[in-house]
This record gives sequence, structure tokens and C-alpha cells, in this order.
Amino acid sequence: MPFIDLNDIAPRELLPGTSVRFVHTQTMTLAYWTFEAGALLPAHCHPHEQVANILEGEFEMTLGDQTQVLRPGIVVVMPSNVMHSGKAITRCRFIDAFHPVREDYR
Repeated sequence: MPFIDLNDIAPRELLPGTSVRFVHTQTMTLAYWTFEAGALLPAHCHPHEQVANILEGEFEMTLGDQTQVLRPGIVVVMPSNVMHSGKAITRCRFIDAFHPVREDYR
């Protein structure tokens, strides 16, 4: 299925104050997130490589021992097994790409 309408995918609330839609391919997962202001991303790590692309709003991200406020146009490259966490400063939207596929998100 090469063409996917995100509106056909029901959003899921994995964390309080968030909604996400997932697209899975054979080798990767894309996550289309919306975080409401104040929503938290608890500290965690996983074996997947992850790239986050902020589309709108502001999100404070901690990756390892570095913290930065992310804004549109800022991309974060997260190696596997590195602890990361965050907090939505404003309502924000971003896309995460994971490799390999996040089977736990299917």
C-alpha cells in the first residue's frame, strides 16, 4: 500500500496529553505525534535508532546529558540505547522515524 491517508488511521493516546498515528513499513516505523502543552515524555531508551523532526510548537528534549528546546526545522538524531525524555512547552507536532520497525507500536 504505497499511499496512506493519515486521517484513515485512528489516533492512539500512548501517554497522557498525546495522540499518535503510526505507519509501519518492512524496515521502519513513522510516528506522527501531537503533544499538548505540558505533556511529558518519560525518560526511556530503546534499541531503535530514532530521528525526530519538529513540525510546529516547542518541545524541550533531553538526550543523554544534553537538553535543547526544539522548534520547527530542528531535527534530532538519537542513537540506539541512549536515554531521552522531554516536555511539550507548547502544543506541538512532530514526526519520529524509527529503525528497525517498532513492533511494540503495531
